[in-house]
Amino acid sequence: MRVAMLAPISWRVPPRHYGPWERVVSLLTEGLVERGLDVTLFATADSITRARLVGICPRPYSEDPSIDPKVWECLHISAVFERAAEFDLIHNHFDFLPLSYSGLVQTPVVTTIHGFSSERIVPVYEKYNGRTYYVAISNADRHPRLDYVATVYHGIPLEEFTLRREAGDYLLFFGRIHHDKGAREAIEVARRSGERLIIAGIIQDRDYFAREVEPFLDERIRYIGSVGPERRDELLGGAKALLHLINFNEPFGLSMVEAMACGTPVIATPRGSVPEIIEDGETGFIVRSVDEAVEALSQLPSLDRARIRAHVERRFSRERMVENYISVYEEVLRMEDKRGRTSADGSPLYDERPWGSFTVLDEGAGYKVKRIEVLPHKRLSYQKHAHRAEHWMMVQGTGKVTLDGKEIIVPTGGTIDIPKGAAHRIENPGDEKLIFIEIQRGDYLGEDDIVRLEDDFGRVS
Repeated sequence: MRVAMLAPISWRVPPRHYGPWERVVSLLTEGLVERGLDVTLFATADSITRARLVGICPRPYSEDPSIDPKVWECLHISAVFERAAEFDLIHNHFDFLPLSYSGLVQTPVVTTIHGFSSERIVPVYEKYNGRTYYVAISNADRHPRLDYVATVYHGIPLEEFTLRREAGDYLLFFGRIHHDKGAREAIEVARRSGERLIIAGIIQDRDYFAREVEPFLDERIRYIGSVGPERRDELLGGAKALLHLINFNEPFGLSMVEAMACGTPVIATPRGSVPEIIEDGETGFIVRSVDEAVEALSQLPSLDRARIRAHVERRFSRERMVENYISVYEEVLRMEDKRGRTSADGSPLYDERPWGSFTVLDEGAGYKVKRIEVLPHKRLSYQKHAHRAEHWMMVQGTGKVTLDGKEIIVPTGGTIDIPKGAAHRIENPGDEKLIFIEIQRGDYLGEDDIVRLEDDFGRVS
């Protein structure tokens, strides 16, 4: 498989200190190369990789003010899409801008959405929804108006983090210095508890630092600047706890996973992906205020640091991330292979719809068998067929069926018959895909044998 990996150019791949997107790109790229995939990394020219490197931009623009971001982003992205035919797949980690190139090439584009900087960028994702393939980095970060091929959690190289069975004598804030990340809240926990606090990270908002952090620095509360890979393991592992009292819906928190890989528990607010990453009372504590965070400090000795490490080994290893992305690539290529192929009546063998997709598994004289996937909280139109009856069997999830005005719940393994001419629809009330098998029987089985009575997507007949 030939993969073009499109990285951001704000920082080097891998980053020297800060750069979470670039770090994930590096870990994934090197893992794919180890698995034998043919990967070309499009990143800054000073990046380090075992893949083939294409470096259009000489240096990261966050490190070199002479680099004009808009100019070099255009040159960087165009370099990938001008060579699109050389690859089986393009994996975009560059946010929404590359999507505007995707309709100009035949090569499928997978986009990992590393979060939404603003609701204003969502229309770009909506325009290319269904044409490209989106991966979420947490279920919490899935946008309700977009469809996703998968959720893939970030993974880390466990060999870079050492389990420390004994807690150290300080609390740690590890992240960019900004209101979103809760540096001020971490300081307040330290002040109320009398604990030492080390603050590490780049200063992203200098006014915030001057107003909310700097006045409180002393011998007990210290700011040590940005910490690179060479000090990260020791700093994270030596902490009593990582304070992650964020003030925004964080798509994914790498620092939480890295701390837990050292056995260090995390005290965090339940925003964004936090409940998906932390097991409350097992790998840390989920709190809703500074008071609750201070109270949680007394419960830290009850946690087993080896068990915290094991949690990361099970769920957030680099190997698991790489394996999950390979599965995404294979699924995308299978879906692409089906596009454009038609059945005997001229209808597609595979098709994507606003509510999900279907695949024709088998067909013959008077019958057709489909595998139908319905996205979470989506439903098909309320419709009738003039020429066919259907038999449905739920194979994953629970279907909420409406048949001639009557609602019927059909669980996994359950079946239901849809007579010819009956008004019917199916809805997925769950949070995961609903999958069912549909057997059609009749004298005409074309996709145009549908009379839509009601529809959520404006397709009423």
